[in-house]
Parts: sequence; structure tokens; C-alpha cells
Amino acid sequence: MYRVDLNSDLGESFGRYTIGADDKIIPLITSANVACGYHASDPVVMEKTVEQARAAGIRLGAHPGFPDLMGFGRRNMNVSPAEAKAYTLYQLGALDAFCKAKGMEMQHVKPHGAMYNMAAKDYKLSKAICEAIFEYNKNLIVLALSGGELAKAAKDMGLRTAQEVFADRAYEEDGTLVDRRKDGAMITDENEAIARVIRMVKEKTVTAITGKDIPIEADSVCVHGDGAKALAFVEKIRETLAKESIQIVSLDQIV
Repeated sequence: MYRVDLNSDLGESFGRYTIGADDKIIPLITSANVACGYHASDPVVMEKTVEQARAAGIRLGAHPGFPDLMGFGRRNMNVSPAEAKAYTLYQLGALDAFCKAKGMEMQHVKPHGAMYNMAAKDYKLSKAICEAIFEYNKNLIVLALSGGELAKAAKDMGLRTAQEVFADRAYEEDGTLVDRRKDGAMITDENEAIARVIRMVKEKTVTAITGKDIPIEADSVCVHGDGAKALAFVEKIRETLAKESIQIVSLDQIV
């Protein structure tokens, strides 16, 4: 039996600015990564997103990023491990306050944007992030790029670790994501993206941008909720997974 989690980065609106279609995406996924106020979101948005997840009966986790609202957390920052640890701890506490108030428990932690991509290549940064998670709540699952340094650091620290793949992103031969600024970084053909997901789950393989097949582990598939065709894509991927006898479950049922 093949099993996989579907996750999406949510709660990324801010004040009067709305990003994504959270209310439509949430019922179709199993795990929500909720922005914690550094790269996006605000207290009102965070509370609303937690309420929506609770109403839909899905699990949620923290989606901490660098303190970079203007850059949406996608700009690399030169921070020390101590700073990265403090940033992560601060954001875990922020989201958990709303979870506790609503009678929910956080399931996982997935860094956002530049923090995620830098951690995938930087063991020291990853270790700092994992230290914050371990000291806050060692039962939290770390959702990390398949084969990356964050996944390694989490396992080394004894944290439950789920490896994530992306339906709509191209891969380099080393398993990292192709920089968004490069041609071919985004997979825009829905059928191609879904076919890649099926192969990643069943064959544990994906074709890199160079054309070479590389190994990959798919505990969870990230489906972005802010694209123009996001809703249709999530619906289609769920339908195809069912046809391929791949069960969609939350992370805590996989790792």
C-alpha cells in the first residue's frame, strides 16, 4: 500500500492583502503549513487559518521563515545558527498560542522559502532549526526536502522526519530545487507534474532538469495554493492518486 501526505503553504495573507485560496485548498489536503508572521501572515490571519484547519479536520504545522515580509521570505539572509534557532523558536511559539486556544496540536514544522532552501544545503543552519524544534516539542515532525541536510540533521537529533517532494518544481542532480529564476524551474504542465508525483511515490525516482534520474523519498507532496490553477490542480492530483491506489493520509500516519 502506497501512502502520501498532501501539504500546502497557507495563511500567507497579510492585513488587507490576500494571497491564495486557503478556504478552498484546506479541505483537499491533509497537512497545512501555516505562516507565522515573519515572511507573511499576521495574528488575525493565523487565528483564522487555525480555525479553518480545525473545521476541516486536517493537521497543521508551523511554517517559519526569515524576517522578510517585503521579500516574502524568499531572499537569502546571512544569519548565525543562534539567530536561526531563535527565529524558529519565536515562530513556533506564536502559532502554538493559537493552536492551544483552539484546542489543536501542532503536527509538524516546515521552514519556508529561503530558510528551507538554505537549510537543505547547510547542515549547521539545519541543526540550529532542529535544536529549536527539539527544545520546544520533540514530538513535532520535521518536514524537509527529500535527501537534504535538514532531513539529515532532524534524523541525527532523533526527531520524526518526513521527506517532501514538489509536484511543480524541477530538481537539480543533487536533489535540490532548481532556482526559481532559472528557465525550467517550474513545471507548468499539470499532467507532467502529476506523472512525476506518481513516479516519485511508487518508484522513488524523479528526472532532474539535466535529464538524469535521481533517487527521492516522497512522504509528502507540496501543492501550492496560490497559483491561478491551484484548486483544479489539487483536485486533479487527488483524483489521480486514488486511481493509482495511493492513499492520502496525514504525516503522523506515515512517520
